[in-house]
Amino acid sequence: MSDEVEPGFVRVRLDLSYDGSEFSGWAKQAGGRRTVQGEVEDALRTVTRSRETYELTVAGRTDAGVHARGQVVHVDLPREVWGEHHEKLLKRLAGRLSKDVRVWALREAPSGFNARFSAIWRRYAYRVTDNPGGVDPLLRSHVLWHDWPLDVDAMNEAAGRLLGEHDFAAYCKKREGATTIRTLQELSLVRGDDGIITATVRADAFCHNMVRSLIGALLFVGDGHRGPEWPGKVLAAGVRDSAVHVVRPHGLTLEEVGYPADELLAARNKEARNKRSLPGAGCC
Repeated sequence: MSDEVEPGFVRVRLDLSYDGSEFSGWAKQAGGRRTVQGEVEDALRTVTRSRETYELTVAGRTDAGVHARGQVVHVDLPREVWGEHHEKLLKRLAGRLSKDVRVWALREAPSGFNARFSAIWRRYAYRVTDNPGGVDPLLRSHVLWHDWPLDVDAMNEAAGRLLGEHDFAAYCKKREGATTIRTLQELSLVRGDDGIITATVRADAFCHNMVRSLIGALLFVGDGHRGPEWPGKVLAAGVRDSAVHVVRPHGLTLEEVGYPADELLAARNKEARNKRSLPGAGCC
């Protein structure tokens, strides 16, 4: 797969956010389900008065109910379409899109940019409260209620044992042909003055259900059902543990995607496409 843009086309980067509550995830689906990709592609086709749909490539697919504040996508547009519409495209998209999805910035991407393969990290936040009265009604679509008191120190102790490059098969929904080796760069939790606990989770990439499974394991530690060493033991075992619950999606938000300097994009794209293995792992 090449990152070269076809002659006559311009690669455009879009930065967007959305409330995932009413979406069936990012990716287009059969059966007419409402998705973020489908909504943005339809709006882009309409405002550029194009007959064809220009497909978006996303930094990180989000599941149904998951939100995004700092999602990044790219799209290749015919040069004449970009030239005609780029000055007014942002405002026209704002007028066309539903209020639960916004494009905040769009610009011509640097050479070699790929929203998915150029990324060097994705940062998510998961928000939860253990307030015995429940969740503030104004935050109910973005904060999980956990009805047991949570020990944030114990959760952070457990989180520290999961950092680094590992095979996260125990915390991922397996997909055929896809690796579950990831580098978890940050996993930390802070309780705010409002009592809401925010978990920051940053990695080079995530496999399916990884963040929500990690949070599910940490909640079991926080409420005293398991000790701080338990999530690390689950990781080392390398298989799904029935005690690890995938928490509900509405507490999860994709906050930011990081990219290298422009001159490093090509090298990053190549590296990201290589299938990973852990040091010392052989074929036989």
